[in-house]
Amino acid sequence: MSAVRLFILVIAAIAAIALAFVVRGAFAPKKPAATTSEMVAPAPAGAPTVKVLVAQHDLAVGTRLAAADMTWQDWPAANVNTAFITDGAAPRVQPAGAAGAAKKAAEAAGALFGGAAVQSMVGAVVREPLLQGEPIIARKLVRAGEGNFLSVVLTPGMRAMAVPVSVDSAAGGFIMPGDRVDILLSRDAGDNGVTTQTVLRNLRVLAIDQISEPAKDAKTIVGAVATLEVAAADSEVLADAQAEARKGGSLVLALRAYTDAGAPAGSGASSPSGPSRVVRVYRAGQASEVTVSR
Repeated sequence: MSAVRLFILVIAAIAAIALAFVVRGAFAPKKPAATTSEMVAPAPAGAPTVKVLVAQHDLAVGTRLAAADMTWQDWPAANVNTAFITDGAAPRVQPAGAAGAAKKAAEAAGALFGGAAVQSMVGAVVREPLLQGEPIIARKLVRAGEGNFLSVVLTPGMRAMAVPVSVDSAAGGFIMPGDRVDILLSRDAGDNGVTTQTVLRNLRVLAIDQISEPAKDAKTIVGAVATLEVAAADSEVLADAQAEARKGGSLVLALRAYTDAGAPAGSGASSPSGPSRVVRVYRAGQASEVTVSR
């Protein structure tokens, strides 16, 4: 066999081998792309982790955070975002086995009930929904005194309205944010004496002055303005009552029992058939009540 013919055979063999590898690569199954859950999966054994504060369960907009709504979760140190809330400890490698699991549970329980980071979040209101296991970040929360706090706390469809109050007209200062009150309007009826009517019932108190969360162990709050949660249809009723009070009458907030929280609220709460007002007429020292349908 001549040298030229041998050279051609060698080149052909090399080309055939190369073509076989190309065909094999084209028809081999492709490795699936990593999913989101895989990218945030717990660090492999032996990898350093950091404890990150996450939602214990799904949290809807308007939820006021309690300690039971949050928990600590081990997070790969390499994937920790600067916006995450951590326990401040240095990254660590979790020990393996039952002893390691017990230690991990004890650390999480201690951080949950005694950690300063958790306590600092208690009372904040959820501004954007949080899913179970999602890191808690400041952007999704709002605290009392911060912008948009009241609009987040308001029940959907409700309005916030301010009513002037004093110690005399606000149950001696014992009305606190979160309480329920009735609004009474008293006015001089001339020869008919003084009339008093219940304008609105079972309204939630959102704040006294700018205080939306009473201080720990506080028993009274003395303020000049009470902010109340009112249904949209009742906002005009309250505005009319305030206008009547400015003509020589007065508005009084009557504190309701804590157990009345689930009772009907608003201008129609007194009558199942529709809105009505109860007018109490005082004449010659005698009081009588008259229900006036609207």
